[in-house]
Amino acid sequence: MKIQPFLEHHGIVTNPFADEDAQTDLVFKGGCIRTTYHPTWDKIYGDPSEPATSVVFGEKGSGKTAIRLQIAQHLADYNADHPDHQVLVVAYDDFNPFLDRFRDRFSGRRRRADRMLKHWRLWDHIDAVLSLAITQLVDRILEVKQARHPAARDEPLEIGSLDASQLRDVMLLAACYDQSTAESSVQRWHQLRRRLAFRTWRSKWDWVVGLAVTLAVLVLIASLGKWSWLLTAWPYVAIAAGWAPRVWRCVKWFWKARRVVRNTRVLHHGTNLLRKVLMNFTGAQIAGQPLPAQPRTDDRYELLAKLQNVLRSLHFDGILVLVDRIDEPYLINGSTELMRALLWPMLDNKFLKHPGIGLKLLLPIELERLIDREDREFHQRARLDKQNLIRSLQWTGQSLYDMANARINACTADGSSPGVTALFDDSIDQRRLMDAFGTLRVPRHLFKFMYRLFTAHCNAHSDENPVWQISGASFESVLALYQRDQDAFDRGVGAG
Repeated sequence: MKIQPFLEHHGIVTNPFADEDAQTDLVFKGGCIRTTYHPTWDKIYGDPSEPATSVVFGEKGSGKTAIRLQIAQHLADYNADHPDHQVLVVAYDDFNPFLDRFRDRFSGRRRRADRMLKHWRLWDHIDAVLSLAITQLVDRILEVKQARHPAARDEPLEIGSLDASQLRDVMLLAACYDQSTAESSVQRWHQLRRRLAFRTWRSKWDWVVGLAVTLAVLVLIASLGKWSWLLTAWPYVAIAAGWAPRVWRCVKWFWKARRVVRNTRVLHHGTNLLRKVLMNFTGAQIAGQPLPAQPRTDDRYELLAKLQNVLRSLHFDGILVLVDRIDEPYLINGSTELMRALLWPMLDNKFLKHPGIGLKLLLPIELERLIDREDREFHQRARLDKQNLIRSLQWTGQSLYDMANARINACTADGSSPGVTALFDDSIDQRRLMDAFGTLRVPRHLFKFMYRLFTAHCNAHSDENPVWQISGASFESVLALYQRDQDAFDRGVGAG
């Protein structure tokens, strides 16, 4: 007996429990993302008009990634309904590129993950968030079709609403933080300059002076016929003096670019390429402007404020950062201590409560156990009591029962709604299902158990003598075996 005929007998067209990862779960994305929620959803999601931080801890398979996808989907709907009050969504869930670039700054034994992460600071996280936000902003200004960003609308941004200082800020932020790999950073910056009609001709004065002095000297020698002067030093001294301002600006911006490259440790920059871009600004345009050229957070907060000012003119009221999969980078590899070293610098109340920015931190449960071990200084800095803290993303048997019903209904043919109890004979009632589901704890274990149960039931019967309901004996035996495997997984000696 095969699983598909068994399900079709109950009006179910696809297996509701075949997928275990929300990232690839079509049942969740197609039928449950707007209807099935964890009981703490409202506290996690909050109000998009006033983005707020939430810190959520959950064990593997409890639905952290599903919640991230739900937040992104609901914000896409919100942005579509409120085009003049949108939220910019930044997915900070792939740490590998940032960790790789950070690691490249070290050599020898300092490249070991545990030693390297001792040097990770809050401003490294802010640099990463700024790079993701600004790369998205530049993609959307340039209308890059290949780029896909969460909750982003297809309509072009109203760049005509930006004033001169905001145009300067966009160009400066793009110079420091645009990390697109689609093309050369200099080419992309000049595309953005042309799209925004940002004029740079005033910054060419030193080049004009050098060229003018060179031509003047050559014209003077040619007009007087004094070719013998080329054998003396003064023409070359005059030409060198004419190019001196250009050389001075090149040297000055090379060292400034080098400081930016040295202190943006999670980004990929070429010093000379950055120097070429920065030289397109005049001294008046860039004087007193913050640059990430120091190992400190002050400049980063100013740059965040500049980004927010630009976004407000583009009809974005806030920024929401989705932090997930912190245990997955290959340098972290699920290590609790390495996750702690990476995450703890971010737990700073000033950053988490920065006006107009909300962070949704979806974190492994192992980190929650370390919170109470921290000292008073950590708790005063993090102020987790103000961050919508959810210590455990728990699921009850009743909530998992409701989820199973919701997934089955999402997979049924039109007009049918069998419910999960219809799959079992009379010896398994609703209360027994809820009690059993409660022992599974999280949706992933529920899906694995139900899939294993379907397989065991169908393998026990032939196509010639099908049985359309699962017996109590099969249910109890598969549950007992699954709970044994679940216990091994919890102890770290099983695959789950």
